[in-house]
Amino acid sequence: MATSPRTTIQAHLGAKAEALLEFNSPKIPKERLHLPGPDFIDRVWAGSDRNVRVLTNLQRIYAHGRLGKTGYLSIFPVDQGIEHSAGASFAKNPDYFDPENIVKLAIEGGCNAVATTCGVLGAVARKYAHQIPFIMKLNHNELLTYPNKFDQVFFSTVEVAYDMGAAAVGATVYFGSEQSDRQIVEVSRAFAHAHEMGMATILWCYMRNSAFKKDKDYHLSADLTGQANH
Repeated sequence: MATSPRTTIQAHLGAKAEALLEFNSPKIPKERLHLPGPDFIDRVWAGSDRNVRVLTNLQRIYAHGRLGKTGYLSIFPVDQGIEHSAGASFAKNPDYFDPENIVKLAIEGGCNAVATTCGVLGAVARKYAHQIPFIMKLNHNELLTYPNKFDQVFFSTVEVAYDMGAAAVGATVYFGSEQSDRQIVEVSRAFAHAHEMGMATILWCYMRNSAFKKDKDYHLSADLTGQANH
């Protein structure tokens, strides 16, 4: 007897299934949200100050892959090798030490785009930049020094992303960290430059501050996280 998708989802969620699937009292009604749809670019982005080339690259990302033209996005992100140990991430499946296999997996999975490092994308750009939108991550948390610190530093430039045909660039800001002021300024300038060159931009936001853990872990605070994302 075949099981329904809902039954399968409930099985995966376990004890959390009822709370997640039966919730019907949102504090913000759906009518106030910009919900995904085929016209998402026209409805949400077209009225902004983004130039035509940025809108074109946004449309390219939203139109690609198995979710193309639905307004939903499925982006395949891989930071391994810089921000995360390549050995820890790929030792069980060494095929993915080869950057080409990362891009091939994103294509085979029908993703809207692949987001990864300059090195990964640069190694295969001539072969794949026209097959799937590239999102090049400009900065990473450098974890080779000791003691480790929460500091995103630039590993590449907007020009490099443009030259390899990237549709967008991305960057991370660690809000709450000692270096967050510098990161905000660096990323703001880089994103402004990327828009000038016609590329879309993606900002990843995380709370990072050891002081937030002294009596309890405030990294999960809805207010702090909401403000960072805002």
